[in-house]
Amino acid sequence: MPARPIHEPRRDDCPWCGSKRLRTRLRTPDLRLGRPGTFTLDACEDCAHTFQNPRLTPEGLALYGSTAAEEPADTGRLRAVARTVLRHVAEPESWLDVGTGEGRFPEAAREVFPYTSFDGLDLTARVVRARDAERVEEAHVGSLTDPRVLAGLRGRYDVVSMLHHLEHTRDPRHELWAARTALRPGGLLLLELPDPASASADLLGKWWPSYDQPRHLHLIPLPNLRAELVAQGWRILGTDRRAAHVPRDLTAATALYLTRKGFLTPPGPLLTLARAADHTLSPAARRTRFANAYRVIARKGTSR
Repeated sequence: MPARPIHEPRRDDCPWCGSKRLRTRLRTPDLRLGRPGTFTLDACEDCAHTFQNPRLTPEGLALYGSTAAEEPADTGRLRAVARTVLRHVAEPESWLDVGTGEGRFPEAAREVFPYTSFDGLDLTARVVRARDAERVEEAHVGSLTDPRVLAGLRGRYDVVSMLHHLEHTRDPRHELWAARTALRPGGLLLLELPDPASASADLLGKWWPSYDQPRHLHLIPLPNLRAELVAQGWRILGTDRRAAHVPRDLTAATALYLTRKGFLTPPGPLLTLARAADHTLSPAARRTRFANAYRVIARKGTSR
């Protein structure tokens, strides 16, 4: 039986706006895991959406998916992310974290919301381990857009969070609709995504860690996401580039470069220097185009 293809046919239009005015933004190998292949990101000249083209099939995504252990969580930052919800709801009863992995965000968020019931959803069995470690109460394995999964989650949650999740999904719009379905009327959606407009992407090129090919399928500009949320009937409560910035670009780029050059363990002094530069430059980066991510919080409307 012939092997199933790992790439879909190359498309000649933008999956976000339909424009045929495309340009190649990046060609790169798998720098993080070193698996074979070269991957292409195209950018739309009209709406600036960046997407993998040709896109990996589900079989390809499974083949190239990360099996490495999660990086140590910055619990202080995760608690700060959770606190953004406090401005809009004092004590949510139930919260679903989508793409939760090992459940590090619900674990940190519980320190802010000790009486909230946190559930987790992930494509992998990591969410089961999160449940076993009591970081989440319910563990759901699968995709939020799977009707069989979504049927059991419909209208159950006051908050749905998707932190650096949408860029991994095949259809981000469908994910947003599914989040609406999982929320109660007036529920909150908390999003964080890498910002493809970041000047760090231009400066670092293929070494910018948020490209992360071939695992990131879509890099969505903030204006595009805002417009889609409004079109779906969400009310946007706030957007923030400053707070969403993570001071890691130079450190991660240095580690990727040295690993690619054959260092099994990148030299500690170089990483220490890069890490110091990331944190020293962070206050300025947050306030300029070098901010590398953005955050959106939106409320489910009652009109749809």
